[in-house]
Amino acid sequence: MANVKQLSCDYDVFVVGGGVNGVGIALDSQGRGLKTGLCEMSDLASATSSNSSKLIHGGLRYLEYYEFRLVREALAERETLLSVAPHIMWPMRFRLPHRPHLRPAWLIRMGLFLYDNLAKRATLKGSKAISFKKSNTLQPHLVKGFEYSDGWVDDARLVVLNALGAKERGADIFTRTKCIGAKRDTTSKRWIISLEDTITSAKTEVTAKAVVNAAGPWVSKFFDESLETDAPKQIRMVKGSHIVVPRIHDEQESYILQNEDGRIVFVIPYEQNFSLVGTTDVEYEGDPRSVSISQDEVDYLVNVTNEHFTAQISANDIVHSYSGVRPLLDDEAENPDAVTRDYTFEYEASDSKAPLLSIFGGKITTYRKLAQAAVDRLCEEFPQAKACRTSIEPLPGGNFPNQKMLLEQYVQTYPFIDKSVLERYVRTYGTRTSVILKDATKISDLGREFGHGLFAAEVKYLIENEWALTVDDIVWRRTKLGLVLNDGQVESLTSFISSEQKADEKTQSA
Repeated sequence: MANVKQLSCDYDVFVVGGGVNGVGIALDSQGRGLKTGLCEMSDLASATSSNSSKLIHGGLRYLEYYEFRLVREALAERETLLSVAPHIMWPMRFRLPHRPHLRPAWLIRMGLFLYDNLAKRATLKGSKAISFKKSNTLQPHLVKGFEYSDGWVDDARLVVLNALGAKERGADIFTRTKCIGAKRDTTSKRWIISLEDTITSAKTEVTAKAVVNAAGPWVSKFFDESLETDAPKQIRMVKGSHIVVPRIHDEQESYILQNEDGRIVFVIPYEQNFSLVGTTDVEYEGDPRSVSISQDEVDYLVNVTNEHFTAQISANDIVHSYSGVRPLLDDEAENPDAVTRDYTFEYEASDSKAPLLSIFGGKITTYRKLAQAAVDRLCEEFPQAKACRTSIEPLPGGNFPNQKMLLEQYVQTYPFIDKSVLERYVRTYGTRTSVILKDATKISDLGREFGHGLFAAEVKYLIENEWALTVDDIVWRRTKLGLVLNDGQVESLTSFISSEQKADEKTQSA
């Protein structure tokens, strides 16, 4: 972990929060030439941003709530994000079985027409009607439906790669570092920011011309605890839970299921051998770090799935589950699923007050546009700032045309590595695979194997370059190998990480 004592004493912009919005703002800000720092009290993407449905999508159902601006912006962003991060994002087709007593076919066709035409499509195919009569995947009463395009994303890696991109451009990224206080200094017209290392409890102070509150579920709480003032807006915490089960069907398409209560559930091919099923929308109160799936949510997801598929599942089939709290802008909607996924800013600045920009709401698909708009607003204070380039500059590892070509290149260069392992490298690290493998000429050059193609070389890379400190950082957020590693392999990995950290501490103290 970076030592907070190494923080520069003064920043143009300091961001609080290491979720997707925070790191997106840090990348954009540093890319425009503004000296930027960011602190995250836990690991990057440790809360909402690693617990999503893993989709880059316009939000088909948001059309029912007349969220046309949000949907249009999200649809356009799909193409942009697919171009800058082809390793962790790719197009995905979705099948929507038609249940006429829930939504009439004409309404769905109208929605899909808007979905196809609200924004320009460069790579994603348009929608069409389909038949399930010859398919044995769905229950017999589901005979027709629709198919359309959206995108898949590895959400936690999206966060890490934005942070890595910001770091490579000169930003300071500090994980396990909490902002415990921030106050304006009227003499210097700067913020004095108090930070605490959550592992060592070491404290330090830095200054910044502007502060961004991108604390996600803690955005309103940040006002109370760190700024000691009332929050201008409140967020509404809505819990979304997912389950992972053995692969329900062999098709490459995902399914979007309509339930009797009007909500939808996705069934998505996940990590080759699994299906990801979610999500729920449940009001949540309490600590976002303590969120977990309830038995009611398990039953809900299992029942909706079984109503649609011939392959039946039960709670005993669940190999993994996760829950996240969506910090949505409180628009006083009665139902959780109707709460807007749009975002808004609260901006406070004057001749005597250093700027404070707070982010309320948002969704992962529009994080880059949100970041661009946020930094545009901050640039009113920084006329020397350059133009935004995040729509054309690839995220780290994303500088290649397509996954197939890159995989073929690595298969030729590293023929001694199993192709399935190289496939995972490509869709996790892209061209940065070369940084991990370096000039290896035989499998032993990668060091100890912990199981399922996880070698010491990859673990060391994650510790040295991607802020990984714990087993969970590595097997759930940097990779998804937690789905397949057994207890013994996890224990072996834990011991290895501990030995690496001790060796690093010994080197630093020498």
